[in-house]
Amino acid sequence: MARYAHITGWGHAVPEKVLTNDDIAKMVDTSDEWIRTRTGIRERRIASPEESTAVLAARAAEEALRKARVAPTQVDLILVASSTPEYIFPATAAIVQDAIGATRAGALDVSAACTGFIYALSLAAAMIKVGEIDTALVIGAETLSRIIDWEDRNTCILFGDGAGALVLEASDEPGGVITSILRADGSGADLLLLPTCGSRNPVSHEALDQKMHYVKMQGREVFRFATRVMARATREVVEKAGMTLDQIDWIAPHQANRRIIEAAAKSLRRPLDDFLMNLDRYGNTSTASIPLVLYEAAESGRIKPGEYGVLVGFGAGLTWGAALVQWTGPKAERKPVRLKWYQRLARVRSRLRQWRRALEGLWVHLLERLSLPRVPERPRLRKPATRSKGALPPKTKAPEPAPTEAHGEDTAAPTQD
Repeated sequence: MARYAHITGWGHAVPEKVLTNDDIAKMVDTSDEWIRTRTGIRERRIASPEESTAVLAARAAEEALRKARVAPTQVDLILVASSTPEYIFPATAAIVQDAIGATRAGALDVSAACTGFIYALSLAAAMIKVGEIDTALVIGAETLSRIIDWEDRNTCILFGDGAGALVLEASDEPGGVITSILRADGSGADLLLLPTCGSRNPVSHEALDQKMHYVKMQGREVFRFATRVMARATREVVEKAGMTLDQIDWIAPHQANRRIIEAAAKSLRRPLDDFLMNLDRYGNTSTASIPLVLYEAAESGRIKPGEYGVLVGFGAGLTWGAALVQWTGPKAERKPVRLKWYQRLARVRSRLRQWRRALEGLWVHLLERLSLPRVPERPRLRKPATRSKGALPPKTKAPEPAPTEAHGEDTAAPTQD
């Protein structure tokens, strides 16, 4: 029997702090008009010091689970796509798993820059379709404000913070994530990157002085690349599904730049209204941009169950990809899930496990301090073998003769003159 990966829940999390174009104009040489005409962005959200990537991801995940009416303990796999993970390791997904109480879930991060959410969605859907898992939580989360040089006009006007999440569930009814394509071109790796924090350029005083811990982007080259692949990927995934563009109801593009989306609309010969957009209020939130725009469209009724849509994005790597979905929605017959209980249990469970590890370490330390040195065992003496009457004594090996002059050795004792 065929299995399908339905989208049954969606959630989001955005910081409260709003940074407008006028605010940025006070930091660098720019203006609200200049930013709007070139990007379409009016404002973006900035995370507080307490709002890390994992914090935003967990909030979006909880809302998505609540919408789907799925308990955290029912989740089999958590994938977090992010360009700004909590740490290089451990995985941000593991921290989210602990925070929401998904005790049965595996957890891994996906690093494909702004295309990361489509990569993660494709992986989760594939595992559901082959029967490896039944329920997956796919999250895109970013705190890009942490890696932006607020004195660099080329980048500081573009990016914002936020998170979005989708719940995927197995179903025997057609729909959900139908197919996807994933592409990359590593020859353009230097066009958009974070130079430090990896093995190529470890963090050093010299790297910090050169601001290599901030995003570096060759904007014109990235723009040309994006305008080529957005329309191409959309056509490719539609053809792979055996459909035509006329059957597509809406397109959810990566929210990077309004002019890129306009170029894709022109190339595909589709009205701009068919493209879901919210970049004017959030800016480029990288992996979070597609789930964020899907969340708002679903909540407002802009997209409806049964409609076909294309999720398409591009990013550093260079990477790009697209997924064709048939929107489904939550299963109405389910009862609401009391997520607060799971959150409390998750906190208690996490604290108890930390205490247990601390006590185990203390116990081992005490045993090592109190243990006495080991006394070596005495060698056991063998009893002489008893010989029965009439038995011959064991044969002994004859001693070898001492070396003589015939053997070429001098056996005389040394003398003194």
